[in-house]
Amino acid sequence: MKMYPCVCLDLDGTMYRGTDVVPFAAEFVRSLQSQGIQPFFITNNASKTPTQLVEKLHSFGIKTDEEHVVSSALATAYYVKTRYPNQQVFAIGGEGVQHALQAAHVSIVKENSDVVVMGLDRELNYDKLAQGCLEVARHREFVVTNGDKKFPTEVGMYPGNGALAKVIEHATGVEPTIIGKPFGYMLEMIQAMHDFAKEDMVIVGDNYDTDILAGIHFGIDTVHVNTGVSSTVEVQEKDLKPTYLLENLREWTLELSH
Repeated sequence: MKMYPCVCLDLDGTMYRGTDVVPFAAEFVRSLQSQGIQPFFITNNASKTPTQLVEKLHSFGIKTDEEHVVSSALATAYYVKTRYPNQQVFAIGGEGVQHALQAAHVSIVKENSDVVVMGLDRELNYDKLAQGCLEVARHREFVVTNGDKKFPTEVGMYPGNGALAKVIEHATGVEPTIIGKPFGYMLEMIQAMHDFAKEDMVIVGDNYDTDILAGIHFGIDTVHVNTGVSSTVEVQEKDLKPTYLLENLREWTLELSH
């Protein structure tokens, strides 16, 4: 495998699973950093702020800073700010979504909004979903941080934001605009902000339907690791295959050490 100046690493299922670090993930990051490469960590998880994501990575022995963390919440806030300037937003989502919108100086309201933004909300209830449906029905502008149907934890798969957003989609008939992977918006942000050529970029992830397809659609190399959502057997059956298939990141770490 060649050396990539820009390595984009997925988090859930690639770096950690819930409260457990993925074997060899921390060692791989340290191998990159020892060779002068500071990887980017990109995640569809919109529930946490960049500070919280950095702290979680640090707890696993993975050192980075907020400049190298890009979440779908941050990308969504940027999208809304530029696509819907001065519009009022009804937001469903945890601290990550609220923080990103506030940092982008987006006006957040509890009703009579112009746009609805939805990210994973661990305190989601029927009333929030019902209000979300009413707000989407007003202007039919529905932006979702990511379409993940599920995500891996230390005890198994939990329902993702995409599964929950389907409730509002089915109730209103409005198909949302999805910002996170498999769309390349976060990769595009990294490329634009740091002036990388696409041939210098690679995305590494466990989920074929998000991580790998994001890289394929954006036109960069991809690495699938067999540590999370999609098994190697499943990925080998796909028509569009990743550039590389690894059992885990130890295989790449050994190459980097040579």
